[in-house]
Amino acid sequence: MRHVITAFSKANCTLDDIKKHLKYVGFQRIGCHMVFDIKMDFTRKARFIAGGHTTNPPPILTYTSVVSCESIWIAFLVAALNDLDINSADIGNAYLNAPYKEKIYMVAGKEFGPDLEGQVLIVTKALYSLKSSGAAWREHLVNSIKGLGFLSTRSDPDVYLCAAVKLTREEYYEYLLVYVDNLLCVSHDPSSIMDEFAQIYRLKEGSVGPPSRYLGADVTKTHTATGVPCWAMGSHSYFTNAIRIINGYVQDSGRKFRKASCPFYTTNYHPELDESPLLEPQEIARYQELIGILRWGCELGRL
Repeated sequence: MRHVITAFSKANCTLDDIKKHLKYVGFQRIGCHMVFDIKMDFTRKARFIAGGHTTNPPPILTYTSVVSCESIWIAFLVAALNDLDINSADIGNAYLNAPYKEKIYMVAGKEFGPDLEGQVLIVTKALYSLKSSGAAWREHLVNSIKGLGFLSTRSDPDVYLCAAVKLTREEYYEYLLVYVDNLLCVSHDPSSIMDEFAQIYRLKEGSVGPPSRYLGADVTKTHTATGVPCWAMGSHSYFTNAIRIINGYVQDSGRKFRKASCPFYTTNYHPELDESPLLEPQEIARYQELIGILRWGCELGRL
């Protein structure tokens, strides 16, 4: 909670003042809760989540893009062809760095400690799950990236380039790829660029350096048959973990499944006539998780 508290400022009024429209007119109240999540690489994370679903849609554009897998593959190819190094980094509590423009407040609970419990807090930073938090964070990060001399490319707005010169006086472009709060830098000296980011943001301990995993994919530096250095990406670790999780679900259910050669292996199946009972909330969450695992597996495996 020590990082989350920085996203709030104490209101100089009581809750009754706001309800009577004496202070902070036009502000919306939200509730917050904790979510325990499993990321794409199957690491676990706890997040303090705002109840953004209870607020009105903001009048501004809230769409945010991320770098495409195709751009990532091309970046590794460019690094190999131009003898460049690659570093990755993960920005800690990324959204909490971005100023928030919507008018939102909440009443602090016990998790804020005895000094703040029951106090009215104004949201000043982009909390997870607020409708425009993603856009606020992206705008904030883009300004930081441009401050380092990088410009967005036309082919992918989340790939940034900057003209540079090697020690051999060879001119080339450095690249920076962004997936929300994950950075991938392609340069002859990527560590110096990561050092500049470390002056602006808190980079997670152990996340800075040549990538061994990126967005759930295995990353290795290897050589071709002719001895040319290159980078390789694979999905072995991801699918190993995915199969382990699915096998656990099957064992917990106590059900036995037949191996099928295709999704609908019987000719009699008509989904439009399916009258099977609806899933319970826990089963819905599990189904959504399985779809997410399958979708990202297809992305990593280029299926």
